[in-house]
Amino acid sequence: MKELIVGLVVLTVICTAVLAALPWLLRRRGVDMLHTKFGLTLIFDSEDLDHTPVRLLNVNGTFQSACYVPEGLRFELACVYHREMAAVIEGLAAARGTGSGVGEARPIRVLVMGGGGYSLPKYLAAHVPAAKVDVVEVDPAITKLARERFFLDECLEKTGAEKNGRLRLVNDDAWAFLRAADDPYDVIVNDAFSGRRPLGPLETDEGARVISEHLAAGGVYLANVRCAREGRRARPLREVEEAFGREFAHIWYVPEWPEEPEKPGNNTLAATDATLPLPDDAVEVR
Repeated sequence: MKELIVGLVVLTVICTAVLAALPWLLRRRGVDMLHTKFGLTLIFDSEDLDHTPVRLLNVNGTFQSACYVPEGLRFELACVYHREMAAVIEGLAAARGTGSGVGEARPIRVLVMGGGGYSLPKYLAAHVPAAKVDVVEVDPAITKLARERFFLDECLEKTGAEKNGRLRLVNDDAWAFLRAADDPYDVIVNDAFSGRRPLGPLETDEGARVISEHLAAGGVYLANVRCAREGRRARPLREVEEAFGREFAHIWYVPEWPEEPEKPGNNTLAATDATLPLPDDAVEVR
């Protein structure tokens, strides 16, 4: 028994030492580790398929953001689903005749639920001057990371988007913020999730109703629905289609992996009562 107790003590000491040294070991490999609201958070640099340097944000085992590191690309979009969302927003701005910032038409009001690395808000601030964007991130630590490590402060300084009111940063619960909003949005983007779980009632009738009530006429709801398109792991997508199909005239999505329907991916879902041109590879639900 004495030997067993000694062995357990030694094992405990070793495990404690390894855990204490883990942040130092990760930093030696270029990985920063810290704890945020939703768990262990890692920040590290890598390359995309074209060997362009990118910076990645991983929260609790799930990649939540990516941005380019080279100076001329920092406000561009590294993720395909963000590009699909940006294309819809730019299309609305162009249709209103305000895509270049010229004219007196009302700006495109956009709500982005979930900040992460603030990839889409940075892009809109830099490239869509007609967009007036509210970004709601529940964890102030994530916003701080975006400012310091994902070039958000650099974007705000170069574009002046925060000073002139085109980009507003809010640390709050996104669903509570939306429910309390007085004025409707032209675009509501749901890009918030904890691990594999969507934020709030994304998959429910309540979620669809709340979104519908806070969209302006002809507005669009865009969501990152991370799951497979077919098979057992496609359930979130099917539930979203059914719930939002009861509130909106048109539902479509762009799969991340068109040729691999059973592979989980970031599927860009759109719900709207307006008639919009469908993107390439879009799957029309209704």
